[in-house]
Amino acid sequence: MKKVARTEIPRKTIYRLSVYLRCLHRLLNNTIHTVSSEVLAKAAGVKSTQLRKDLTYFGQFGTRGLGYDVEQLIEMITKLLGTKSLQPVVIVGVGNLGRALLSYRGFEREGFGIIGAFDIQPGRYLVEESMVDEQESATAGKVKLSEWLKAEKIQVKVRSMKDLPKLISDHAVKMAVLCVPPTAAQEVANQLVECGVVAILNFAPIVLSVPDEVTVNNVNLAMELENLSYFINE
Repeated sequence: MKKVARTEIPRKTIYRLSVYLRCLHRLLNNTIHTVSSEVLAKAAGVKSTQLRKDLTYFGQFGTRGLGYDVEQLIEMITKLLGTKSLQPVVIVGVGNLGRALLSYRGFEREGFGIIGAFDIQPGRYLVEESMVDEQESATAGKVKLSEWLKAEKIQVKVRSMKDLPKLISDHAVKMAVLCVPPTAAQEVANQLVECGVVAILNFAPIVLSVPDEVTVNNVNLAMELENLSYFINE
């Protein structure tokens, strides 16, 4: 079966791959090594027809009558999502949200390493070494963030914005998390794109203007609450 071009795959399908991956890890943790499309779909909260359609974008998987090999499907989805090896990420904006993200120890388990943080007032903030040293990678064969940083000779700290281009260039960073105020978001996004970043997770409540080859995922917690509010009000 011919695979569909990356640009033709719906973004919701990519999102569901992440959901499937987490369900598969739970199955494996419970020593379940083979799963049917019906069982996996139910665990993911989708219909089995949707699950099969999502997977056929990337090829033919599973055996009729037997289902999917859990470990093989984990391997395939991990490779598709680009998290088989550690993905370096930078955070721009170290206010309350930025600091909370820096202190979160779960990113490495999912294949992402925060290797740098940037702010217009870097001297106000500290990044504890324990935020890096205590992180562990849950995926076999994936290097620990602390080892990666040591090999790359990087010290995680809150840096000045003027240091952004060099760190991104030196370590081929393609992904950034934007936690700046809306008044600064577009300017910072422009700088990230100029430095070579092609994927931005945007927490600023503003629609960014970026080139077609740059992917932006927007996270607006207030909008999510508004959405929930609709369903609890008659």
